[in-house]
Amino acid sequence: MAGVKMTEGTFSIESCKAPLFYRQAEPATGAASLSVLLLHGIRFSSENWLNIGTLEALANASCRAVAIDLPGLGQSKAAEAPVAVGQLVPGGFLKQVFEALDLELSVVISPSLSGSYSLPFLFQNQALVRGYVPVAPICTDEFTADQYSGIQTPALIVYGDQDHQLGEASLSNLRHLPNHKVVVMKGAGHPCYLDDPATWHKALTDFLQTV
Repeated sequence: MAGVKMTEGTFSIESCKAPLFYRQAEPATGAASLSVLLLHGIRFSSENWLNIGTLEALANASCRAVAIDLPGLGQSKAAEAPVAVGQLVPGGFLKQVFEALDLELSVVISPSLSGSYSLPFLFQNQALVRGYVPVAPICTDEFTADQYSGIQTPALIVYGDQDHQLGEASLSNLRHLPNHKVVVMKGAGHPCYLDDPATWHKALTDFLQTV
């Protein structure tokens, strides 16, 4: 990982009784031009973004990339999840994460389960979100077309063409975001970034250049 500074650690927020784990990648020299927060699905953790090279790819694109382990998952298992799995999490949770990690005006990458965290945050704090990258997230049906139409944040909607459930269902709702692009990853399933990391990284870094 020449040219990339990798760190990891824990941080605390008021709404969690135990610390949360995070990994961070930054350019080794020079200041990052953009911050990116990476969330994850229920079977994954921040380690996923490390293993497939997303953290490194973002740092090489002059970004500060921060991947957290959500409460109850990965190395944040001691931190109890704020609500039952699949239920919407109040937007104040990610607002506290933003404040603790100094992530104001960042891009949020949100696959699958993490939609229950990112969507309420986006609707309540869109001024803090420079870009939104939903990857077949859950809970998109909890909001109306009119609510989506009020979000001006640039969005990159990503899903695999083999994801006939969440991928297609989430698109039918997210397409009401007025400032969006769609990337359909060919031959990819629900965690489409795992099936084709190179295409994922190209789509992501291209989008980041526009926000």
